[in-house]
Amino acid sequence: MIGQGHADRYLARDEIRAIVREGLDSLRPDGKRLLFIIPDGTRTMPMPEMFALFREALAGRARQVDFLVALGTHQPMSDAALSQLVGEQVVDGRVGASRIFNHRWDDPATFATIGTIPAGEIAQLSGGRMTQDVPVALNRLIFDYDQLVICGPVFPHEVVGFSGGNKYFFPGIAAADVINFTHWLGALITNYDVIGAGYTPVRAVIDRAASLVTVPTACFALVVTPQGLAGLYFGPAREAWERASALSSQRHIVWVDRPFRRVLSVMPPMYADLWTAGKGMYKIEPAVADGGEVVIYAPHIREVSFTHGHLIDAIGYHCRDYFTAQPERFAGYPGGVVAHSTHVKGLGTYDAATGVETPRVTVTLATGIPEERCRRINLGYRDPATIDVAQWQGREAEGILYVPRAGEMLYRVRKSADTPARQSATLAT
Repeated sequence: MIGQGHADRYLARDEIRAIVREGLDSLRPDGKRLLFIIPDGTRTMPMPEMFALFREALAGRARQVDFLVALGTHQPMSDAALSQLVGEQVVDGRVGASRIFNHRWDDPATFATIGTIPAGEIAQLSGGRMTQDVPVALNRLIFDYDQLVICGPVFPHEVVGFSGGNKYFFPGIAAADVINFTHWLGALITNYDVIGAGYTPVRAVIDRAASLVTVPTACFALVVTPQGLAGLYFGPAREAWERASALSSQRHIVWVDRPFRRVLSVMPPMYADLWTAGKGMYKIEPAVADGGEVVIYAPHIREVSFTHGHLIDAIGYHCRDYFTAQPERFAGYPGGVVAHSTHVKGLGTYDAATGVETPRVTVTLATGIPEERCRRINLGYRDPATIDVAQWQGREAEGILYVPRAGEMLYRVRKSADTPARQSATLAT
């Protein structure tokens, strides 16, 4: 394993360059075609610096150096957006000799099937929660290269525990079957119990799927804050991720003594729709008191999901039990979309006899999404113009939390004798 990380300082540029060079040298890149799998613009990441270092280290050595943006099912990025992402002018998907590809998840011709995880293994990996064959398909572009290099940040994550590593394959450049399966598995466990929980059943499925990839793969795993790069690890994807997630648990989790009754999650501009800005709920939910409220404040957001908005309009936002109590009704909807619905709504109960759903936390949107649509999708509404951000600040002692850049730091309550035992053994397998 190559790299280093620190809980109390950030890496200097010379340290970053040295790790990148040592890592890439270890791949013996001379004459090889390398494909870097990178995040889109919804992740805090020093991508311009890494992009420049990769091209600098491989200039005159590698036969080809290209980049594939692991969109999952996010919007494709324009040349202008890609230019901002990599810090160089992108013209027709190119920077010099390097090509930058959007993952075309919406085109069936994109994919090649690489295997199937049989139902018996799925039952074991998921702790008995699901039992079905899971076909595994990835962007066929990877087979045009001699070496794959994942490069992405590691944060607490609502589906898999911590992001990064092999998650850049699944869902990053994967087909729908495995994306929907893993997201629904995470939803069954719930965001409350998965997020920041270390090695989870979802991560186990993703790593098993990644074992089917035949192209040599390595990984740069980064631990990033807005202040700088705290850690950079290079090696096999699982090992680099393990090191980075351990550091992320120190850098990205805020421990509080008691839950808050009201939270204002201020979403930065990099979250352009509720599909991505839902992290303002995901990362806060474990630190909100029963009956509390999370206000997602993002006047710039005017869309629920650029990709899946019509489906969210159809099913709305509900807790997990609402969906598990009515499997036939929602069988035709993608598991990833249903999972997103439960993550934003949070924990709750549903009484099938009365049809009454009782969420643990109220989620209110203070965005550019109209009130009528907010009500229709089963979320609260508040006119963002009525929010005075200053009135939310400095009131932690009153049970009110202001989060100025929500979506990355996870908030959790320290365990004590009177902490509710919600996190019993839900992750045990």
